[in-house]
Amino acid sequence: MTVLAELNKDGIIFNTITIKGELLYNDILLLSYKIDYPEFNTAYKNSETEINMFYKNRAFEYKKHCESELFDAAVRQYRSDMENGYPIRVFEAVSTFSVSYALSCIISLYTDTYEYTGGAHGSTFRDSQTFNLQKGYVMSLSHLVTCSPDYRAFIFGYITEKAAENPDLYFDNYKELIPSTFFKNNFYCTPDGIVIYFLQYDIAPYSSGIMEFLIPYSECVINPANLCISRKI
Repeated sequence: MTVLAELNKDGIIFNTITIKGELLYNDILLLSYKIDYPEFNTAYKNSETEINMFYKNRAFEYKKHCESELFDAAVRQYRSDMENGYPIRVFEAVSTFSVSYALSCIISLYTDTYEYTGGAHGSTFRDSQTFNLQKGYVMSLSHLVTCSPDYRAFIFGYITEKAAENPDLYFDNYKELIPSTFFKNNFYCTPDGIVIYFLQYDIAPYSSGIMEFLIPYSECVINPANLCISRKI
């Protein structure tokens, strides 16, 4: 299935490509998967080709994982459940993406991959990328946050202050966990600012989910579109 969505006046559009599958064992459904990935159409064809290949290859690698390792685990679980008289638990894998920013020469998006493999609940893993199409590279936080004394110290201070507004959402030692579980690639851009996120169990219990912190654009938090060089028509 392909869904076309136009994002903005700069001509960045994308298709959502969906891969689905249901895997059976002894004619019993043990695993279903659904994988969405983007296919971009932009004015920057060299970068566009590389980005599209990156997401396509990653989607099919995850499909391979679902049909091999994950399905093998589902079969083992099924056999164990049959031996012990437990109900059958159908494994599930769902990977979806969200384009959070598409302006000028910048695309920012994140992917949430959910897996249920038995137990009380599933788990969700998130990863993200922000591309400068004009220059052909993946942007880092150090490109976008130039606040004193350094970008990490600024981010830790900002997030700690925000978390203190609702401390019940977090583990008791969240102040120590923020710098120790911080991963520099765990961010994406929005029209309002940069979102730093922490994965499940990093700084908060499962019930709190993936924790997000929006840092608004300012003099030292740069809106990525401002880094694009104007193109002459």
